[in-house]
Amino acid sequence: MKKSIQQLKNVVQNQLINLFFNRFLTKLDKNSIAIDCGANVGDISLKLAKTGAQVFAFEPNPFAYKELIDKVKDYKNVTPYNKGVWDKNTVTKLYFHNQAENDEAFWSFGSSIVKAKGNVDKERSIEVEIIDLTEFIDRLDKKVDLLKIDIEGAECELLEKFIKKELYKKVTLTLVETHDRKIDGQKKKTDRLRELIKEKEIDNINLSWL
Repeated sequence: MKKSIQQLKNVVQNQLINLFFNRFLTKLDKNSIAIDCGANVGDISLKLAKTGAQVFAFEPNPFAYKELIDKVKDYKNVTPYNKGVWDKNTVTKLYFHNQAENDEAFWSFGSSIVKAKGNVDKERSIEVEIIDLTEFIDRLDKKVDLLKIDIEGAECELLEKFIKKELYKKVTLTLVETHDRKIDGQKKKTDRLRELIKEKEIDNINLSWL
């Protein structure tokens, strides 16, 4: 019974989040900038592209990236990168989902640079390039209207640096998917992040994206 109630709550929450996101999309136009981190196969990037905004889409998984570039190929306002984002510039291992060999593109959503993530195959990985997102945003000559971050467990380190450098002041809205329940020790990191957001009275970082 409790499980059914929780599942219903999750469905309602996701519907409300999607409604909120779609309403925010109506505020974007050709003068806007949007950054999609963890773009995967490009579903969100495509929605952003259709607003006319300048879109920067980052996806390190090569199978997802192939579908991403195919999905947005008709939109000159989208710049795709076959790279991941984090709090530093580096080359690191990207671990594939433990079901990925059955369908590389479909299961690409679960790949992660975090080896401790419960659903990755610790024996199957590739090396990928990672950029420091804070440097990327810092170099932009105008404000970012929307920043979406879904980077499968690497979000806490990135956001701590993002907040420390006060880059949230350069972004109208930041939407983040957290992974508290999927990685050992991640809840402690995320709780610390929530406390930091509360302490600094930041109201434009939403940690409840999906």
